[in-house]
Amino acid sequence: MGLFKFIKSVGEKVFGSSEAKAATADSLAQEVAKHGLDVSGLDIKVDGDRVIVGGNAADTAAAEKVILALGNTLGVAEVDSKLIVNAEAPASVMYEVKKGDTLWKIAEANYGKGKGAKYDVIFEANRPMLSHPDKIYPGQILRIPPLA
Repeated sequence: MGLFKFIKSVGEKVFGSSEAKAATADSLAQEVAKHGLDVSGLDIKVDGDRVIVGGNAADTAAAEKVILALGNTLGVAEVDSKLIVNAEAPASVMYEVKKGDTLWKIAEANYGKGKGAKYDVIFEANRPMLSHPDKIYPGQILRIPPLA
């Protein structure tokens, strides 16, 4: 899938992580599993602030969620995805949350003026990493899926 950039000084604090380096592969796998994502068959390697993930993902959305769960952790600057997707679908746009952003504002910027109510599409695309539509923070990376 490619290389994805993250801000390593923001994100979920995972056991063993710091602003200087990512957590261990085992801790990161636990973080992915915590979100209800399937980690069986994933191969996670850590090289400083870079995480390399391989294996199979059921579909494009599952692969993107694994990448976000890994990248939105403290100490991760890059996720190099070597995931093989079993059911391809159009890829999402990855969006970095800025200060003052809301999901409504992000929806209007990505889907067009007057489509702020589509914020729920973005929220659902980022569940279970997002627990509430108002709980986003600057530097966080979100999936913006194409509208059906």
